[in-house]
Amino acid sequence: MELIRESALRGYLLEESLAWMLRFSGYRLLVHADQDPAELIRDGGTLRVRGRGAQHQVDVLGEFAFTPAFSMPVRLFLEAKFYQGSCGLETVRNAHGVIHDVNENFMADDGARPRQRYKYSYALFSANGFTRDAQRYALAHQISLVDLSGASFAWLLGLIGTTASSLYGAQQHLPGSDPFPVTWMRTELRKALETSPLNLLPPASVPEGKFRQAAGVALAQFAAVLGQRSEAELLLGFPSAPFILPLAVDDHRRFLAYAETRPDHPVRIRRRGTGAAAEWTLSPADAAGAYELTFKIPEHIEEWISGIGEKERRRTTQFKEQFLSTITLYRMDGAGVRTYQLQYEPSSLSRPGTEG
Repeated sequence: MELIRESALRGYLLEESLAWMLRFSGYRLLVHADQDPAELIRDGGTLRVRGRGAQHQVDVLGEFAFTPAFSMPVRLFLEAKFYQGSCGLETVRNAHGVIHDVNENFMADDGARPRQRYKYSYALFSANGFTRDAQRYALAHQISLVDLSGASFAWLLGLIGTTASSLYGAQQHLPGSDPFPVTWMRTELRKALETSPLNLLPPASVPEGKFRQAAGVALAQFAAVLGQRSEAELLLGFPSAPFILPLAVDDHRRFLAYAETRPDHPVRIRRRGTGAAAEWTLSPADAAGAYELTFKIPEHIEEWISGIGEKERRRTTQFKEQFLSTITLYRMDGAGVRTYQLQYEPSSLSRPGTEG
C-alpha cells in the first residue's frame, strides 16, 4: 500500500480548518454538484469545476454572499499547503492555470438560455510562506497568497501537525490495497464543524475496524479543540492593494461589540518585529483595548520595508498610508451581510520598527 504523505494530510486539515474559521465571512461552502449543475460536477467523491478546456478538481470552494461593485458574484478556490519549507512556484502556476480556464468557461450564443456567470478567484494559504518566485508570479497574475507562519496561527498549526501524525499512523490499519479515505475524512470534519449542509455532503464511509477507530478519535479530538476555540475567527480584509489581508481574531465578540456600533471607524496599525518574522496588529484609534486583529503582509513587501535599516520606519509609514488607508471587511449577520470600513489613522511613533 502506498501511504499518503503526512504533508498532504496536514494540507487537507488546514483547508478544513480555514473553511471553519471563515464561517462568518460570507463564505458558503460548495460541496455538491446540485448546488450549481451548470458549473459543478460530482465525480465519485471528487467535486470538479467546469473550465473552458478541462474539468478541475477542487477540495474547498466557497461562494461569497456579497457581490463587489462592478463585478460578478465571487467564488473562491481555497488551497492550503503545509510543507516543511516554503510553497513554490509550481503550485502558484497551477492555480493560475485553473483560474484562467474556469473564468473563460462562458459561451453567449443567440437564443441560449441565460446563465449565471461568476468571477473565480484563488487564494493559496501556506504554513511556511512562499518562495520569491512564487510571490512574484502570484502578484503578476492576481493570485492571493496568505502566509500563516505568524504567531497568531501557531496553535492551529500545532494542532494540525499532531492530528496529521495520528492519521498517518492510523492508515497502517487500512487493508493493503485501500487508499486513505480523504473524502470520508473531509465529510466527518464538515459534519462535526457544521461547515456544510448535511444533506449535501457526499456519502462516504469506511469499514469498522482499527483504522476507523483510531482515525475517528483523532478527527473528533481535532474538531473538539476547534470548538473550544469558537471565539477564534478569520476575517478577510480587502485593502486598496493587490492582496488580501487574513485578519486573525482571538475573540470575535469583542470585535463585534465595538464594530456593530461603529461600522466605519479609525484604527491604529502597529508592526511588531522585522523582516519575515514581522506581524501587524490593528486596533481602534480611540479604544486600543477594545479589540485586536493580527495579520501578516506579503513577504516581498516586508523585505522592502526592512531592506535599509534607517529607512524602515519611513517605509512602514509609506506602506500603511498607501495600501492600508482603508480596509473593508464583510461578515455574515444572520441572512444578511454587514460591511465594516477600518480607516488608518496615523499616530506618534513609539519605537523603531513599531508604529501606531
